[in-house]
Amino acid sequence: MPSPVQSAVPLHCQVRARREALHLRSGELAAQCGITRQALHSIETGVYAPNTVVSLRLAQALSCRVEDLFTLVEDQVTAQVLKPPPLDGSRVQLAWVGERLLAFPVSGEAGWGHPADGTISTPPGLPAGHVSVQLFTEQGLARRTAVLIGCDPSLGVASSHVGRQHPDTRLLWQSASSLQALKALARGEAHAAGIHLWDARSGVSNLPFVQQELPGRRVHLYTLWSWEQGLLVARGNPHGITGIKDLQRPELRMVNRERGSGSRVLLDAWLAELELPPMARRRLPGYHDEAQSHLDAAAQVASGHAHVAPGPRSAAQALGLDFISLQTERFDLAVPDEHLTHPAIAALLSVVQHPTFRAEIASLGGYDPSHAGEHWQTTS
Repeated sequence: MPSPVQSAVPLHCQVRARREALHLRSGELAAQCGITRQALHSIETGVYAPNTVVSLRLAQALSCRVEDLFTLVEDQVTAQVLKPPPLDGSRVQLAWVGERLLAFPVSGEAGWGHPADGTISTPPGLPAGHVSVQLFTEQGLARRTAVLIGCDPSLGVASSHVGRQHPDTRLLWQSASSLQALKALARGEAHAAGIHLWDARSGVSNLPFVQQELPGRRVHLYTLWSWEQGLLVARGNPHGITGIKDLQRPELRMVNRERGSGSRVLLDAWLAELELPPMARRRLPGYHDEAQSHLDAAAQVASGHAHVAPGPRSAAQALGLDFISLQTERFDLAVPDEHLTHPAIAALLSVVQHPTFRAEIASLGGYDPSHAGEHWQTTS
């Protein structure tokens, strides 16, 4: 029997994560590879690096490549940041999108509990918009990471489920409006976009906007869920708001969503149905006050800063508000053809079909995930 180990080298080992994802016991894997359980434990904990024969046997038993199991640990890499570089020492997560290694700051209350891949510095001599990253993790993780951009917080729930069910991949959710998400996809800054954009002229969701923002590109559209959109109002609806026409009441103040957001597109379509011209819409109290997320809009209504806001039922339920349902809307996943085989995107499409995930999404209020993960359209 060949010696199972050789002298240790700086490797990041994914054997245990892969084994557990396949529901293999350590004894079973050790037996398949012709080594002891103690030797396998030493490999999985990084005490030893396996020799070539054992590495090949591990890869065969785990249905993957050797390089999927072992990667060299690099201390430092150079990455590109998409916004003005944060301060030196800031925490970031990394992802390869095409040929670019991108760094995404892990900051604010939402990012406090997220593990970082490293911290940044900006030594002289780097190209503009680039930073040096002192790594906490192996660089191979960035290759297994997909960037998902969109406005619905449920994308963060999907991200968590991907991490639990497919620990060898990672999905980074970045919050942005639907139109901003498509533009980021067109610029090569993400692997997929979660979008809800209603085209009132055609009566079709999302597809016209994908064709407009990514012309001539092959993009796959998958159903994620449908959800209820309408008006968020204070608990008990103290102002007696019944529909869009009430937004013309001078004593009521709304808070709108930012340009390019799906909820703002819907609001303008609803106001157009009242034959309210654009100039009159812009004079509505609060029309120019913009919330940067569904939950931000709901929070402004809950605090009394605004009386009403466009948004989904889930945002109202999250903050204990009342909700006036006006329309059921598609929420789709847009994936350019070149990213369709990314392991984290494949994991996402699998996760959203899982009964546990669907049950959790449905519990948020106003969601119908019964067709989640189904292919809907492909552009070309």
